[in-house]
Amino acid sequence: MTAATVAPLVATYGTNYHLLAALLACLVGVVCIAAFIARLGFLANMLSKPILIGYMAGVAVIMIAGQLSKVSGVPIEAESVLGQGVEFLRHLGQIHGPTLALTLFVLIFLFGLQSRYPRAPGPLLAVLLATVIVALLGLDRQGVAVVGEIPAGLPRLVLPWASWPETQSILTAAVGIAIVGYSDNVLTARAFAARHHQTVDANQELLALGIANLGTGLMQGFPVSSSGSRTAIGDAMGSRSQAYSLVAFGVVVIVLIFLRPLLALFPRAALGALVIYAATKLIELEEFRRLRQFRQGDYWLALTTTLGVLATNLLTGVAIAVGLSMIEMFTRIVRPHDAVMGKVPGLAGLHDIADWPEATTIPGLVIYRYDAPLFFANIADFKQRALAAIAAEQEPVEWLVLNVEAIPEIDITAADGLLELYEELQARGITLGLARVKHDLYGQLQRSGLLDRIGPERIYFTLPSAIAGFHQRSHPPRRLD
Repeated sequence: MTAATVAPLVATYGTNYHLLAALLACLVGVVCIAAFIARLGFLANMLSKPILIGYMAGVAVIMIAGQLSKVSGVPIEAESVLGQGVEFLRHLGQIHGPTLALTLFVLIFLFGLQSRYPRAPGPLLAVLLATVIVALLGLDRQGVAVVGEIPAGLPRLVLPWASWPETQSILTAAVGIAIVGYSDNVLTARAFAARHHQTVDANQELLALGIANLGTGLMQGFPVSSSGSRTAIGDAMGSRSQAYSLVAFGVVVIVLIFLRPLLALFPRAALGALVIYAATKLIELEEFRRLRQFRQGDYWLALTTTLGVLATNLLTGVAIAVGLSMIEMFTRIVRPHDAVMGKVPGLAGLHDIADWPEATTIPGLVIYRYDAPLFFANIADFKQRALAAIAAEQEPVEWLVLNVEAIPEIDITAADGLLELYEELQARGITLGLARVKHDLYGQLQRSGLLDRIGPERIYFTLPSAIAGFHQRSHPPRRLD
């Protein structure tokens, strides 16, 4: 996304690539900080657990596919998972024996150490051991790729600056990159937090991402987000707090200043093995099985997210995950569960007659419950299903009482829809009443004029009082003169 933003501007204005990339990072940081101030972190709540499980599984497969070249020595140019897999299989004859042998050794070492000593710093020991093996056996001279010399020094602070037309174009792209980067960041954070029964402050993540990008831009970097592979490695090493990142930061600075020669012989195959080892921790097959047993819709949502990530890429996969979450959320709101309530022999209260075959409704009275807030997107569905509940009764219906305990408020479209339902029922000679009305909803009914049409006497705050009202009007008490 950075390249797609910067390249046309460089071609048009001839500005330096690094300068525009750094400016883009700064603007992404500003956008994230502005979103933090506006407290937009709540948008992350649209990402459900099936989305997180499916997304992380897709990330894991992408991580593994991306390391095939490093761990085998096979040259792979494709960028998609499918392309990388096909290209790897086509060039199996080009596998570099020492590279593959070193990879298998590191993987066996990591999994073996984890099974025997789960708290041991396996990745760190694997890095040191692989480096020693390369040095002792001279594997770098046998074609095993190593990290090589690391440039010395620390980045300098520079304030990126560009012309106003360039800044306008970059700002537009910065908003898109901020959305994608934040979604990726929160998906990763929430997925790992759920594993350890921790919570993530989604709004605070916006601030952290904003500061990180602002700092990156001032140090001549490009926009950044979270890293699934580094997070997985940290999780596998036992990190549970921000101290892990602070220690890693300190070590990086120390290495850049003093210890660069020690990493020159670190084999890239071992790095790929570390990433593969971490990726295996992200695929939770047991969670997929649990989703399938719990609800088929959740299972297919997780699987679709995984396939969406694999069929496109991580960035598009984030957009797919967010889109699927929103579709799932709106589906549940637009077509929620509903119930016709009746009496069950030997059981106190009123219950959904669909759940109890022996349940019966009160003759002449339909108590209908709609389990979602009522607004423009579902008012038509509500009316249709409420009228269908009346049509399903064998006895003539005299009253329809709406149990609105799950409806805290309505919008103007829903208010007009309720008025239309009232008028249609009036034409049929059916009385409309509302039960379990909350204070806020009562005020909205009053302001919309519905209260006057329905009648305050038809508004009940409990179901028993609504049933009593029905019986009293059906059989009014005798007057004592």
